[in-house]
Amino acid sequence: MTLPRPHVTALLLAVLTGAQFLPSPATAQLAGEPGAFNRMGFGARGMGMGNALSAVPTGDLTSYYNPALLPLVGTRTGSASFGVLSLDRSLNFLSYAMPLPPKAGVAVGLINAGVSNIDGRDADGVPTGALRTSENQAFLGFGIRLNPELSAGVNVKLHYYHLYTDVSSTTVGLDFGVFYMATPDLGAAVTVRNVNSRYKWDTGPLFGQSGQTTEDRFPLLYTAGVSYRFADTLGIAAAEVEFSDQSTILARAGVEYAIIPELTLRAGIDRIDLKEKGNGVKPSAGFTLKKTLGAWTPAVQYAFILEPFSPSDIHIVTVSVAF
Repeated sequence: MTLPRPHVTALLLAVLTGAQFLPSPATAQLAGEPGAFNRMGFGARGMGMGNALSAVPTGDLTSYYNPALLPLVGTRTGSASFGVLSLDRSLNFLSYAMPLPPKAGVAVGLINAGVSNIDGRDADGVPTGALRTSENQAFLGFGIRLNPELSAGVNVKLHYYHLYTDVSSTTVGLDFGVFYMATPDLGAAVTVRNVNSRYKWDTGPLFGQSGQTTEDRFPLLYTAGVSYRFADTLGIAAAEVEFSDQSTILARAGVEYAIIPELTLRAGIDRIDLKEKGNGVKPSAGFTLKKTLGAWTPAVQYAFILEPFSPSDIHIVTVSVAF
């Protein structure tokens, strides 16, 4: 018996999008777990430093890595990023952060990801047209300084995933973070990410009485990170370890250095598997070009990320302005 056209297409979509943003084997790299786009990183600076920014208190800050860093935001900064990825994937970012004197800071942001040009066909193999998915996260972060050395913050995240006609999910998740400035040059941080983050699916509108209600939980991520600012204050190095409730242990590290005030170079490495010694590491490198024009400082940032198990690598371009 031939299945209805939407039935077959939806099943194909569910398979195709299960690990769309981590084209790697199903090892301890969290490949295939929900919310893969949420683990890719944020913007050219973060991804260029191997996403090791949970304890970095300088430069352009966003609550994605640690909302406790927001009290350290020095100026109002807005940014927009877009990614060039293989396999018809898209990855884009928007963010805005500002200080709230005397002891707080706030940030808002958006992550948009998806897969396009999915070949839709019915049960007989007849083309039904190109399909696409859209996975989105909007977040609002707030951080407050508890004393001169210690700050804490929270990120409220709204997840919206449009998988297929009449099949979508909208839920709310939370991130928490703490940052401690041990010395003027040494910082430490702890974060908990994806609390209550999940997708809730109801396929009743698509399958009728055969539909089901299910939940897909994002992995809980626990991160401990440190940063060290060089003696000349022109550069910073950072490293962190990430644990998850899926029994994974990953490490990442990054470094950046301002060659001249207008040019900063950076490099990093992400997804170092400390438990199963997988080969899914993601080296990266990038730069920032900026120029102060009165009260405004526009900047262009670029990151190149070597993506294993993918036919080509990732390019991220960020345009930002501080004012």
